[in-house]
Amino acid sequence: MKVLITGAEGFLGKNLRLHLAERKDVHVVCFTRDNGVEELPALLQNVDFVFHLAGVNRPRDLREFVTGNSELTQTLCFAVGAVAEAAGKKVPIVYTSSTQAACDNPYGNSKRDAEDALRGVAVNIGIPVHIFRLPNVFGKWCRPNYNSAVATFCHNIARDIPIQVNDPAAPVTLVYVDDVIERFVQLMDGADTTADKDGFATVVPLYSSTVGEVARQIQSFKESRSTLVTDRVGTGFVRALYSTYVSYLPPESFAYVVPQHADARGVFVEMLKTPDAGQFSFFTAHPGITRGGHYHHSKTEKFLVIKGLARFKFRHMQTGEIHELVTTGEKSEIVETVPGWTHDVTNIGAEEMVVMLWANEVFDRARPDTFACPL
Repeated sequence: MKVLITGAEGFLGKNLRLHLAERKDVHVVCFTRDNGVEELPALLQNVDFVFHLAGVNRPRDLREFVTGNSELTQTLCFAVGAVAEAAGKKVPIVYTSSTQAACDNPYGNSKRDAEDALRGVAVNIGIPVHIFRLPNVFGKWCRPNYNSAVATFCHNIARDIPIQVNDPAAPVTLVYVDDVIERFVQLMDGADTTADKDGFATVVPLYSSTVGEVARQIQSFKESRSTLVTDRVGTGFVRALYSTYVSYLPPESFAYVVPQHADARGVFVEMLKTPDAGQFSFFTAHPGITRGGHYHHSKTEKFLVIKGLARFKFRHMQTGEIHELVTTGEKSEIVETVPGWTHDVTNIGAEEMVVMLWANEVFDRARPDTFACPL
């Protein structure tokens, strides 16, 4: 399949190109600011699908709204119509309009005129047309200090640059770039369009928030490096926003140091804490060193020896029953501590022992649930 992308160097264009580059069955032709509109007919030769993403939203002259939005789209429509007439090939078009197209302003009017031109070729020639009135799109590679508050907040906060929030309560509707691109590709592959609403193609999910809440959430991502407490970044809006924030980190900020607690036994390092799923850490022990020697009422832990030879010993606090096991870094074996059993781990090898540790709760100095009781 041969695909033409207008606006191929823009935010959506770059993300779409990366996704399409992962497919061996797609060849991409790019139309950028370096191309003139007179090149469109040639670029459309043998094209099977068009993603019309080019547009102007921050012009130096209001006339650019007309040339960059409505007139460019009209030229594209004429060229696609000519292909249909000459070759009998009706090339589908995805167009990224804007929610501003519903507004009476120069930008909105130019986007609405572009929509009308596309609807014209759809009705008169039968060209399949998918028009998206996208809200605020966020994700990697969006230009900061331009027209995306999310991009600006991520860029600035990642660099300790102050941000400005004029109205924290201002509502904002957002859509994640990967969700947009996924829907684009589905349409290219012939997906059903019954989800379209009022003549417009749709993307789900949409996220509703406020400017202040978005800024607060991004700031919390930065603070997590010092608190070690991560947000719930595995699903939904927070997942997408966290991925976006990390994409704005400068290379010199890709790594960060966490505190290391060292003593004669070895080191202990906390890596990550969660709001409700415990924390992750690791420790080392020199040969012959024993760690632990305590029990818990409720806390549980999972140990994974990743280097060395370890002996775990357990004793039931009521019955006195003893249990002992040996594991090694060469075997991926989880050892779990059990409430009511005192336990310890000893390095019985000749080299330093390294052990990963997960506890089901974040350590609370006021209520540690850890009671010394050597075996």
